[in-house]
Amino acid sequence: MQQKTVVVDKVASIAQACGLGHELRIATTDIPCEEGVVLVVEVLSNKSTYNTLELTSGRMAKVSRGDVIVGALGHRQALFGYSGHIPETVQAGDVVQVLNIGGVLGVCDSVNPEKGKPFDARVLGCVLQFPFLGERIGVPARVGYKPLDPGSPLDTHGVPVVALAGTCMEAGKTAAACAIVARMRHRGLAVHAFKATGVSLRRDILAMEDAGARRSQIFTDFGVVTTTAKTGPALTRTMLTEMTQGRPDVVVFELGDGILGAYGVEAILAAPDIAKSLNAVILSANDPVAAWGGVKLLRERFGIEPCAVTGPSTDNAVGVDIIEGQMNVRAFNAMTSGAALGDHIIESLGIATATPAAVVAQ
Repeated sequence: MQQKTVVVDKVASIAQACGLGHELRIATTDIPCEEGVVLVVEVLSNKSTYNTLELTSGRMAKVSRGDVIVGALGHRQALFGYSGHIPETVQAGDVVQVLNIGGVLGVCDSVNPEKGKPFDARVLGCVLQFPFLGERIGVPARVGYKPLDPGSPLDTHGVPVVALAGTCMEAGKTAAACAIVARMRHRGLAVHAFKATGVSLRRDILAMEDAGARRSQIFTDFGVVTTTAKTGPALTRTMLTEMTQGRPDVVVFELGDGILGAYGVEAILAAPDIAKSLNAVILSANDPVAAWGGVKLLRERFGIEPCAVTGPSTDNAVGVDIIEGQMNVRAFNAMTSGAALGDHIIESLGIATATPAAVVAQ
């Protein structure tokens, strides 16, 4: 294995668990080509849109040609983004693409016109870590604090669980989650939050922390770059079990992407033990037709009665009236009626709060 030292400009959030600095030792030969392997690449192009990288600090940094950045191998299948796969092999000098702003690296298969072409990047090598004290034996770095246990059991420790599912990505799930978390915190509840599916990007759980979540997690913490139907249920069981430890008053989690999609949401909702653990499911929908289809899917395919509908479909009274009148489900806009949405969820769960809703400023 040939090695050298490089100085990097930016470390993507996908590699947060590795605790990397800006001077790294890399392997330029014998690079494993597997999901989660951490690479150093040189950016070969410029972009005027979708041209930032989420750093380990959570800040967004502009990326330009010539930048040397740290990312990790993974795939992506996004309706409103890039789709791409992990190459069969990878070696120094190969050109890959940056598939998302969290630092996922792979071969792009399909481009969304609004995002433009992805950044091209030349592979410089694989990041090495040296876990053996006193020895200079480097091992390829991988994302995550610990590996996922596929057989992890589910135990919610009696803590109420709120899940947010959407009709597709960018349907307002995170905004609704943050509104619910904020209202629960205002009413004196301790909330833990996590994101169970999607592509590695910490932005959403950071927003939940900013809204008042006491603890947060994301699937990347378990070495998964992009979730699938195979990993989604195991990740959800693992994070529900971990995030309900310490007995918070409630756990709120987001199912990234849509109910029908490639990231495993359908498999999660179809798992009987997980579905049984969900005390409230909120649907985010982009328009009334999407809301109708999402409600129908939840009821007929998964046997889940949605607690509320939110998202752009509720942006004004027209959408709210259609949803409540035709689907018999309460509808709230998370941006304009976030407190009412949170109060409705709290009441549906039957949780006693330190501060009554009437006392908290709307």
